[in-house]
Amino acid sequence: MDDTATAHADPFEISAPHRALLDQVLDKWSLEVLNELCERPARFSELRRAIPAVTQKSLTATLRRLERNGIVTREVLDTRPVAVEYRITALGKTLRPPVDVLLEWAARHMPRIEEARRYFDDEEADRSHLH
Repeated sequence: MDDTATAHADPFEISAPHRALLDQVLDKWSLEVLNELCERPARFSELRRAIPAVTQKSLTATLRRLERNGIVTREVLDTRPVAVEYRITALGKTLRPPVDVLLEWAARHMPRIEEARRYFDDEEADRSHLH
């Protein structure tokens, strides 16, 4: 059997393009934007109100990244003044199931993760007192 075929089948092998994509579509603001747009299309100002912690600059950058990756589409509305509406694409909708799985995993394991964090932080505090 060819070992190279097996190496390429590794589901946890993350190539540079995959890593870049995941960084761009699964960051903090992207997840919040996608959560909003999964419910309904929204204008920029509606997204700002729905995600009050995001800055205008960060929201603009997030929407541009999502649009560039084909996850969100931008439509200029024929209104006065002109408005822009953002919608999740069919491709973007396919992100929902894997994101839901990750969120479910996080919820299920959060107590163990918090325990590990406390242990790590306590160990770090003990180490810093020794130096």
